[in-house]
Amino acid sequence: MPELSPAKLDRASSSSSSSSSDRTSVKIEEIEGGRCSAVVNGSEEVESKPDPAVASIADDAVSESSGGGNKSFSRVWSMPVESSSSSDMAESSSSSLSSPSSSKPKLVKSMSERQQILAEDAAKIFDDTISAGKKLKLLNRIATVKHDGTVEFDVPADAIPQPIPVDREEESSRNGVCPDESIDGEEYLQYIPPMQIVMLIVGTRGDVQPFVAIAKRLQEYGHRVRLATHANFKEFVLTAGLEFYPLGGDPKVLAEYMVKNKGFLPSGPSEIQIQRKQMKDIINSLLPACKEPDPDSGNSFKADAIIANPPAYGHTHVAEALRIPIHVFFTMPWTPTSEFPHPLSRVKQPAGYRLSYHIVDSLIWLGIRDMIKDLRKKKLKLRPVSYLSGTQGSGSNIPHGYMWSPNLVPKPKDWGPQIDVVGFCFLDLASNYEPPAELVEWLEAGDKPIYIGFGSLPVQEPEKMTEIIVEALERTKQRGIINKGWGGLGNLKEPKDFVYLLDNVPHDWLFPRCKAVVHHGGAGTTAAGLKAACPTTIVPFFGDQPFWGERVHARGVGPAPIPVDEFSLHKLEDAINFMLDEKVKSSAETLAKEMKDEDGVAGAVKAFFKHLPSTQPISPDQIPEPSGLLSFRRWFACS
Repeated sequence: MPELSPAKLDRASSSSSSSSSDRTSVKIEEIEGGRCSAVVNGSEEVESKPDPAVASIADDAVSESSGGGNKSFSRVWSMPVESSSSSDMAESSSSSLSSPSSSKPKLVKSMSERQQILAEDAAKIFDDTISAGKKLKLLNRIATVKHDGTVEFDVPADAIPQPIPVDREEESSRNGVCPDESIDGEEYLQYIPPMQIVMLIVGTRGDVQPFVAIAKRLQEYGHRVRLATHANFKEFVLTAGLEFYPLGGDPKVLAEYMVKNKGFLPSGPSEIQIQRKQMKDIINSLLPACKEPDPDSGNSFKADAIIANPPAYGHTHVAEALRIPIHVFFTMPWTPTSEFPHPLSRVKQPAGYRLSYHIVDSLIWLGIRDMIKDLRKKKLKLRPVSYLSGTQGSGSNIPHGYMWSPNLVPKPKDWGPQIDVVGFCFLDLASNYEPPAELVEWLEAGDKPIYIGFGSLPVQEPEKMTEIIVEALERTKQRGIINKGWGGLGNLKEPKDFVYLLDNVPHDWLFPRCKAVVHHGGAGTTAAGLKAACPTTIVPFFGDQPFWGERVHARGVGPAPIPVDEFSLHKLEDAINFMLDEKVKSSAETLAKEMKDEDGVAGAVKAFFKHLPSTQPISPDQIPEPSGLLSFRRWFACS
């Protein structure tokens, strides 16, 4: 999500317009499979609505006009007719066409007044009585997206982040779970009656792989598991001994778009429909994946429970229609917290951390709302859904499990018992892997190499990047393995004895044989490198990759991440030298020892069963509506 949209990777994310102490910059990036967008104000960009990957944009929604003497042009994208009225559209458009000063809130001197303005504007986004057009206008007041993908929203510099009290007993009882209930004993799991479980997983192979591991463990307890994901991964899933069902969407097409566009604005109108088709195909394939017979064997299937990752988008609605429990698992934070910002944002002030999750959530909803409304009405036969209710799950009691090591990112203190940090979920691929003799001989012929690869992500200039990698290895006198991947790396002008080129090799086999690793920062690849005690350099492309780069650097096991747009010989050489430091290697070994006893797969399985409701099925009436107004005001110490 996976790797669902690659966007700009400018780490600082503070633009000249946000250099004031009264501004906080946020960079919203797309998630694997599709993302969202807010509005852009200023002389260059007039208005951009939802992200092209999922945005509700009609075929004729793009218009371009010359921009006076500065030769700039403006794009005005309109939402589909079924999502907002023409009057709303006109109101939103006229708001964006006004001067920048008129579209931003005026910050007053009083701290309490500033907090009140921001809280009230943000809360109105969740008011079901306000039209879509007015909500877009409100988003334009509190959040702006520039042409480079940077989203800014106003946070008073002197705002005080307020902790949100967690009523653990009340939260747990909503889903039939006793707050003191423990599932540490393996015998408890044996008593769960056999179930038919469907996994709805959208993303790249790195997103799918941990769910393969969880599915295999569920099978060991006697449960039938269907893993529904993209057709590209059919062989991978079937080879693991699991049932497969195809979801729509091509992860390679999505990844190429994300890397190419870098932000929310597509390079041309033709790409809008391509990405909308991808998302529609994914969303419309979710219900069949839960109840249709196996497409190959014809064996019937009816899901008793759903496990999904957030980029599936329609998963909660399908669970509501089928009245079955759902558990969301993900490799990056998706639940609001005051301890760090949303990984798809770039917020510097702690006062804006929790708010960043709801801003991202709001923008995603604006991009997919017409597709979700269509799904609920035509496919699921459900009542219309109000703004943000039941969409991304941030305001509900849907249990979430996060698949990373608590030794790397501890569970935030403001996450309640419905949320678990289960550990990295590894799939054992090394045991059955037979490496080519040539690779084994090369590895044994010298010092441990440095691994460099970017997995399934396309690289814009593979030849240039390959030259940089080879020269950096030569300057630092290191041997290196280059993984060609989807990016097309490794086209050398002449063979180098200190460089080995390979295609896919299981990381759990290769990384223990490496001195250090350089990669894109996908959660799975990051986990494999850290488990192998490898100092790590992350070159993030988009999504949660900068988040993991920052965590690796903060733990002292790697240098500061190098955004792919800033990838250079000088920075790579410095990064390699950083990783070769004995202190860094020692820190990597310490972290690996801490992670050694973790079993994320077992933790995920236990969390899933722990949060199963005591009485099935779940009634939609049990799911509370999000309380946006109260939350926003409490964040900013407003009464």
